[in-house]
Amino acid sequence: MASTESLTQVQMMRVPAQAESVPLVREALVADLTARGVAQQTIDEAEIVIAELLANALRHARPLSDGALRIRWKVRLEVVEVEVTDGGSDTVPRPAPKAVWAPSGRGLRIVRSLAHEWGVAEEKAGTTVWASLGGPSRRRAT
Repeated sequence: MASTESLTQVQMMRVPAQAESVPLVREALVADLTARGVAQQTIDEAEIVIAELLANALRHARPLSDGALRIRWKVRLEVVEVEVTDGGSDTVPRPAPKAVWAPSGRGLRIVRSLAHEWGVAEEKAGTTVWASLGGPSRRRAT
């Protein structure tokens, strides 16, 4: 009998805490999810969400002690969970208030609109922001 963990396929990357890492992570995520046969809509949404989570970590948080960010994603059945771990910041990640003319501040609002679940886990070594995609949505009609 297979364990639950063996049914869940996990990928992890550590990348420098630099803007140049974002397209590399997006490319790796899309290639992996495509190879696994994940639905195209879920791949597209995961690509947007991982880019937003990375951008937020780069803009608002410190890197991990080695100067990197940890990116992890897992696939179980049709659900994809993505997460970004950074070295933490002075504030807890949360969606910014709605502002039509603001030049930034929409990242977590985008994540919240695409994910059926998302959250923040604060740990001793840093902060992990995660989102689940491709499953039942409480926010959108299916």
